[in-house]
Amino acid sequence: MATKFSKDTYLYWYELMLLLRRFEEKAGQMYGMQKIRGFCHLYIGQEAVAAGCITATKPEDNMITAYRDHALAIAKGVSAKSCMAELYAKATGCSKGKGGSMHFFGKDVNFYGGHGIVGAQIGTGAGLAFADKYNDTDNVTLAFFGDGASRQGMLHETFNMAMTWKLPVVFICENNHYAMGTSVQRTSNVVDIYKLADAYDMPADSVDGMSPEAVHEAVARAVKRARAQEGPTLLEIKTYRYKGHSMSDPAKYRTKEEVEEYKEKDPIDYVLGVIKKNKWATDEEIQAIDDRVHQEVEDCVKFAEESPYPADDEMYKDVYAEEGYPFIVD
Repeated sequence: MATKFSKDTYLYWYELMLLLRRFEEKAGQMYGMQKIRGFCHLYIGQEAVAAGCITATKPEDNMITAYRDHALAIAKGVSAKSCMAELYAKATGCSKGKGGSMHFFGKDVNFYGGHGIVGAQIGTGAGLAFADKYNDTDNVTLAFFGDGASRQGMLHETFNMAMTWKLPVVFICENNHYAMGTSVQRTSNVVDIYKLADAYDMPADSVDGMSPEAVHEAVARAVKRARAQEGPTLLEIKTYRYKGHSMSDPAKYRTKEEVEEYKEKDPIDYVLGVIKKNKWATDEEIQAIDDRVHQEVEDCVKFAEESPYPADDEMYKDVYAEEGYPFIVD
């Protein structure tokens, strides 16, 4: 079976996507046990987007996304332990236990959130790209948003600015078809979201988000264009979430048959199939990967369980850059 990518790439994709899947499954389980509180949006089914984006970029590139952020954070290099601890609201979390599920952050690996305000990260992502252009680097920013956020005015203002200034940013719409719970067809006359770029003469494409190969190739093209100072690209990556919008969503707005249809396109099963067809790993080697991922997720939970909660004085830290800001506390 001929492939465009190497054995090492497929094995990397498989282990990464499996880790993302198992992490999210464990997060859902811990949420059900009330170990995790508040909002919790799982990425299960969308793993090929994260995998393809990582192999098509370099560590110095920036990522910024909305509140379905666990998997992208881990893929970018935020430790799984610190991510689980953040879900537990512990001090060892990637945002010191003060951000929770929707506000993961990893400045040291150029992961800039995790944003709860719908569409806000689109403008902030363009700002990151502006900083790189201003500082004359060749870094690129990937700014992720969902199909629901494509209705926000922030998107249109940012697209206009990004094209005018030729910013090195790739706008990625992770179109999982239902926003919070309403289909694209019911919210817009334009159902092909990538066509929104036409109004700004921005290059755009529609991408199969269940295929890490397709994602990698599309992102690589867009990133190459950005590095050449030719400006932004919009990619509508069509994917699917197997779970509801959040843990509190029963997802009654779609049929079980539709969900099962997409599960037949599962990116993890697909990549594993490629590995097996090419005899790139034995059953024992695949089992070793599975065991390694299982242990990493179990270690995450143990780390989170044993970590302390933030101290009371953390409430007044990380709010303003100014040291000793004079809060009124009585």
